[in-house]
Amino acid sequence: MNDNFQRAQYQNINFDNYSRVKKDKEANGIGIAGFVLSIVSVVVSLNSLFSIVFWILGIIFSIIGLFQKPKGFAIAGTIISAISGLFFILMIVFAVLIFYFM
Repeated sequence: MNDNFQRAQYQNINFDNYSRVKKDKEANGIGIAGFVLSIVSVVVSLNSLFSIVFWILGIIFSIIGLFQKPKGFAIAGTIISAISGLFFILMIVFAVLIFYFM
């Protein structure tokens, strides 16, 4: 009788540890969405001006994802969105300068 009670306690302890680890390793969906949108904005920026929509959504989702854990994809999405936005602004400035001096 005592043996079964100890097994049950051991199993509950293991289940509690498993559920605690499972919660720590959950994905940050908003951060991943921001990361994907920022990658899409970089790819689309070479072809069209529609990339500004992906860029804005990517930076918004990535910044929101920074307040959740894990932060890896959210940080990467924020950096990629910032670089993509800078690239987009530089392209517009360069185009305006070309048209100004023609």
